[in-house]
Amino acid sequence: MNNSRLIPTGKIIERLQYENPWWITQEIPTVYKEMSKRLYFELFYPFVKEKEIRRAVVLMGPRRVGKTVMMFHTIDQLIAEKTNPQRIFFVPIDNPIYVHLSLQEILDLCKEALKISNLEDCYIFFDEIQYLKDWERHLKVLVDSYPNTKFIVSGSAAAALKWHSTESGAGRFTDFMLPPLTFQEFIHLKNKNHLLKNGFIEYGEKQLPYYIPHNIDELNKEFLQYLNFGGYPEVVLSEKIQKDMGRYVKNDIVDKVLLRDLPSLYGIKDVQELNRFFTYIAYNTGNEFSYETMSRESGIQKETLKKYLEYLDAAFLIKVLNKVDVNAKRFKRITSFKVYLTNPSLRTALFSPVKETDSEMGNMVETAVLSQWMHRENLDLTYARWKDGRFEGEVDLVLVDDKKFKPVWGVEIKWSNRFFEMPQDLSSLIQFCKSNQLNSALVTTIDKIEAKKVSDLNFTFVPACVYAYNIGENTLRMKSTN
Repeated sequence: MNNSRLIPTGKIIERLQYENPWWITQEIPTVYKEMSKRLYFELFYPFVKEKEIRRAVVLMGPRRVGKTVMMFHTIDQLIAEKTNPQRIFFVPIDNPIYVHLSLQEILDLCKEALKISNLEDCYIFFDEIQYLKDWERHLKVLVDSYPNTKFIVSGSAAAALKWHSTESGAGRFTDFMLPPLTFQEFIHLKNKNHLLKNGFIEYGEKQLPYYIPHNIDELNKEFLQYLNFGGYPEVVLSEKIQKDMGRYVKNDIVDKVLLRDLPSLYGIKDVQELNRFFTYIAYNTGNEFSYETMSRESGIQKETLKKYLEYLDAAFLIKVLNKVDVNAKRFKRITSFKVYLTNPSLRTALFSPVKETDSEMGNMVETAVLSQWMHRENLDLTYARWKDGRFEGEVDLVLVDDKKFKPVWGVEIKWSNRFFEMPQDLSSLIQFCKSNQLNSALVTTIDKIEAKKVSDLNFTFVPACVYAYNIGENTLRMKSTN
């Protein structure tokens, strides 16, 4: 045992008993029992139950998206399925009481607390694992040492987690990504599913099954709430937090990640500079940047900028999109790119809520749409931008098939009905479709839904909120059937 321990063993055991009330009550705390499950729970739970393959499950995601709650819901489900509650351990590694202990020492204390001699058929949850130095090495040893024990760990300092779990946990870890709430989950959490019904949209020459609104104004009202407050389950369910969103998100997400997690992982010296840089990006979410303009406007050197972008991306705070030209070809040198927040409500937290008539609405809607797509791994999203004489063209979102070097689709994300009224003004989209033999494309609107023919092309107009909802719904369905 660790001789440098300052806290008596008895006290640590008392704490473990407090963290694991089901050892006695056979129930998880009421506060977690009453919370709605995220829709992603159904996808996560089978990984926990998987016994054939000897692997730890690594639950990753940004802060405050509900990882700890998901662990408690998993424990609840295990108990409901008749797992012995005294075979389920939960340890929050971020509690300083465990700081000088190795995972093995913590397990020994759990065994001592329960007077058990082995860990056969136990489920062991380590929350916030990134606070343990070299956690992945320790965890790999446990997975190898206890073949009949299931380890489930969570962590939010994604950079470390992603990198370590792939580097050193090869074959021993299964990663599960829990992203911010999709608009579909937001509607589900608020019990507003009645706002949509099964229907169809016309896309190309086909009728596609699609959820459509009963009342578009009602759905748009919810969509505005989602843009401002929708990324985090706790915020969605608490009006009190919404009134003080800035403090909640800033303290809990921005400050902990920017001022604590990232500096400690990467040895960042100037935390205020990183903080300023993130605020600058958040304000400009959805804009195109170049390293030159970024460096000029933020006063930060280019090499440092590149590192910051990498860190913020790894911490799930931003997503960088690279561009293609009118023929969907990549550029050899990356000179400019777009940067998006991983969910629009981060911007509200730093500045103030947007109203539907604000000029920032366009960028917020684009950020929201992109954040729905982020739930699909390995999807090569880009945007198109090109110069053709005096004409500058741009298409907001393009999916490229990297094997065929061809675009699969293009989407224009608008918070406006103008192009629905005058579709011939979509000159960039028309040129892009014709250059790539695409005969159809999708354009978002405020509240119009209809297919139109424009210079031999089929354009489908769909309200942005409806498009966002359906991306989330389709993603979940695809993951469930995989």
